[in-house]
Amino acid sequence: MTVLYILLPLSIILGGIFLAAFIWSVNKGQYDDLETPAKRMLFEDENKN
Repeated sequence: MTVLYILLPLSIILGGIFLAAFIWSVNKGQYDDLETPAKRMLFEDENKN
């Protein structure tokens, strides 16, 4: 039972960190363009060495 006193706040803090990281990435534009990365591999590179 005493383990719950440690794990419950720890899981809430960890969840808050992941939520903050997700909100930060959305605000920075990480998920703005979802189409181009999926199609990028279909195009040939013109600047091959």
